[in-house]
Amino acid sequence: MSSHSQFGLLTQRRFLPFFLTQSLGAFNDNVFKQGFVALVVFVGALDVGMPAASFSLLAGALFIAPFFLFSALGGQLADKYDKARLARWIKALELLLMLLACAGFLLKSAPLLLGVLFLLGLQASLFGPLKYGILPQVLSEAELTGGNGLVESATMVSILLGTLLGTTLAGIAGDGLVFLSMVGVGTALVGWFAALAMPPSPAVSPALTINFNPLSETWRSLKFLAGNRTVFLSCLGISWFWFYGSMYFLILPVYVRDVVGGATPVYTLMLALFSVGTGVGALLCELLSRRKVEIGLVPFGSIGMTVFGLDLYFALPAASGQHELSIAAFLATGYGWRLVIDLVLMAIFSGFFIVPLFALIQQRSEPGHRSRVIGANNILNAAFMVAASLLGFALLNGIGLTLPQVLLVTALCNAVVAIYIYTLVPEFLLRFVAWILINVLYRLRVRGVEQVPDEGAALLVCNHVSYVDALVIMGLVPRPIRFVMYYKIFEMPVAKQLFRWAKAIPIAGAKEDPAVMQRAFEEVSRELRDGHLVCIFPEGGLTRDGEIARFRPGMERILERDPVPVIPMALQGLWGSVFSRRDRGLGPLKLPRRFWSRVGLAIGAPRTPSEARAEVMEQDVRALRGELA
Repeated sequence: MSSHSQFGLLTQRRFLPFFLTQSLGAFNDNVFKQGFVALVVFVGALDVGMPAASFSLLAGALFIAPFFLFSALGGQLADKYDKARLARWIKALELLLMLLACAGFLLKSAPLLLGVLFLLGLQASLFGPLKYGILPQVLSEAELTGGNGLVESATMVSILLGTLLGTTLAGIAGDGLVFLSMVGVGTALVGWFAALAMPPSPAVSPALTINFNPLSETWRSLKFLAGNRTVFLSCLGISWFWFYGSMYFLILPVYVRDVVGGATPVYTLMLALFSVGTGVGALLCELLSRRKVEIGLVPFGSIGMTVFGLDLYFALPAASGQHELSIAAFLATGYGWRLVIDLVLMAIFSGFFIVPLFALIQQRSEPGHRSRVIGANNILNAAFMVAASLLGFALLNGIGLTLPQVLLVTALCNAVVAIYIYTLVPEFLLRFVAWILINVLYRLRVRGVEQVPDEGAALLVCNHVSYVDALVIMGLVPRPIRFVMYYKIFEMPVAKQLFRWAKAIPIAGAKEDPAVMQRAFEEVSRELRDGHLVCIFPEGGLTRDGEIARFRPGMERILERDPVPVIPMALQGLWGSVFSRRDRGLGPLKLPRRFWSRVGLAIGAPRTPSEARAEVMEQDVRALRGELA
């Protein structure tokens, strides 16, 4: 039984121990990493024998390199073994590494601490595929977006708190090394106890043979990922998010100092706003998506990221000339609050962008390969983060752009990448259009969505009330649907391109155009054999009086060729809307009778192909619709 709110998951053993395990891991990694860097760069307590800037680059490279080398191995392990048991072993490794870190701090051994940093990257690369692979096993589909939102928000907050605490502890005169050691070991121990409380999570591919060659397995993982186009492009979207975020994290300290003119507390404020904002956006995804995987939020997120990223540039296109501003002085400037609002909203929209993509990958990946897909995604993420560092360096030092100009280029690149992805996968844009339309115009309710199978072919039959029936159904049913629609509706000027992107199938009557009708039946057969959902409106046209007309026997012809389950659906509340044929004498310019009216979709139990005669399905749809047209 799913809880009514995503926060209800925090009271359940199937989720809470894992949530604590991953949050404490992200926190501990950043306490150690930022504390170590601060001890070298700011405190000078450790001698590494190289300039501070070179050390910072080396530290970053040592932590990120394992993601290239071992993410594929982490995916294999998470698919082959019980994920809860694997989590305990990985957390035990973290505890061992923190004990080594204690030795490194006490001995003031930079080489040992650099080795620990590399091994922490290894530990994180092994945990990443487990982290996202376990969620679809312990959560229902209705909980998937909310669970991912909790994980993403907690990760961002953990990174922020770990960064702040690590830097603060390193600055404690004389005792910084001791406090860093205590916090590292204590956090790892608590995380290990949390992992012990995780319930069993059965292996999905126990017969898998582990390939320990990092190069060949990485290549094989990427090739496998490329085999599922939607998942692959979703992974590219996630990697772009890390590129985008990395650019801001890399630039933000110098941007605050040299452009904003702020002191260290201002940088801390901006970092906190970005992290917390992303977390808030991640948590809001469940509310906006109505507890389903809503990829329509992805274009919405990318639009917000671009708009507020651009405004960051226009808010302060050149250095302010200020120095060492306090938080109060910063907010009192003409640009302070505008930068704060831009950063917070950009971060919130980033949450809208990233959470549905993770949920989509988990939903659309083959269960037996899901963790290996996540491992391949982590490899791409690491590559994009490195690319962000290289591009930032090239723009600043090679081309000579200013810091605000680099942020401007990043925002413009975000718009270009988003448009490119949506042309490759029109489903994202279609879901966005459907989501905007139905959420702005209507109050929605759906019953029986669990009757739609998560995978495999099925024929959906529904009453036909308005010109936007397909968009409403598309917005309420989480799986992609191929709609069969009257060819004259398909050819409507504005909607035509949307219908083409949705791979809708135009159909005509046998007397109107027998060739179009024959092509339609062939396309329906091909889609069903490919395992897709196909939706037909058996009345043969829009209702003229709000009532359901007699169902035509075309579905029986479809089922003779491809015997698949048939699912009845009924739209409610659309009769009388501006998109229906009621009062059609007013023409296309007629005004709505009411705004934000209640619209429903009722979905019934599937019928077997032998049961699904036209008159039977008509009765089912009538019963589902009830009295409300």
